[in-house]
Amino acid sequence: MSSADALPETMKVMAITAPGAPEVLTLEERPVPQPGAGELLVRIAAAGVNRPDVMQRQGSYPPPPGASDLPGLEFAGEVVAIGAEVKHYRPGDSVCALVAGGAYAEYAVVHESNALPVPAGLSLVEAAALPENFFTVWVNLFQRAKLAAGETVLIHGGTSGIGSVSTMLARAFGARPLVTVGSADKCRAALRFGADAAINYREQDFVAEVKRLTDDRGADVIVDLIAGDYAARNMQAAAVEGRIVQIGVQGGVINQLNIMPLMMKRLTWSGTTLRARSVADKAAIARDLLAQVWPLLSSGQIKPHIFNTFPLAEAARAHRLMESSEHIGKIMLVNS
Repeated sequence: MSSADALPETMKVMAITAPGAPEVLTLEERPVPQPGAGELLVRIAAAGVNRPDVMQRQGSYPPPPGASDLPGLEFAGEVVAIGAEVKHYRPGDSVCALVAGGAYAEYAVVHESNALPVPAGLSLVEAAALPENFFTVWVNLFQRAKLAAGETVLIHGGTSGIGSVSTMLARAFGARPLVTVGSADKCRAALRFGADAAINYREQDFVAEVKRLTDDRGADVIVDLIAGDYAARNMQAAAVEGRIVQIGVQGGVINQLNIMPLMMKRLTWSGTTLRARSVADKAAIARDLLAQVWPLLSSGQIKPHIFNTFPLAEAARAHRLMESSEHIGKIMLVNS
């Protein structure tokens, strides 16, 4: 292992003491991890707060085997030590990275293939907002749903981290994004992110609006974080040969569903989670992002939107904000 300078033996982390409300997040001290073969040790400047972190805190989304028990799936910071066989990074490099857990801390390890250089012009806080959302959107919207230029995509939760990234990337690659949101303020924000139209689901029927906006054809692709009663309505809103990608279940499980529309429209409905995928799988996504998306970030064509930042020790406040759904864009934790 090579290191940039002497490192502390311990670090501050935010641990989950028991499943429960945000208050179960507790500041602890733990040993600084050591990088293994092919791994980087990163001093974390900032980490993203995501829905899976909330689910883990509540006890419904445990970390995969071998992952850190600490919450946090993405971070950015400075490489301070490297393990054997590391080829692409050195101490002093600035990176952002996707991990299966452990980002709510002052230091974390990550395999170098799951790290990416910080795009030109972005701060470390902005870079920390990239991995979870951009990896998730790329694999679902482009690798699985194969969204193409000229197609229409319906994006639920249009001002969430996933929703805003889906909108920006769909627009950048020549597709037409329609989004659903829950307020007039969020409608305006979604349009700023690049949505062609924003549908307030509290006041409008999104199925009827999608039909109206597509001359009754429907959406070629639908990105859904809700599930629940949205499942049947998504089938109604989809075009013939449409593709629905399920990346969340915030509306609860689906107890009964008539799948006749799925067959009649020849729809494809797929679901994925990213966290438990192998290092090699995530490395392949990272390579695609570096080639296809990082130039858009470095040129300023797209940029993550940071809604609010909190010190690591105030992670409970960040979780309460996440659960309120009042945010537009990303919620971040920062280390001083």
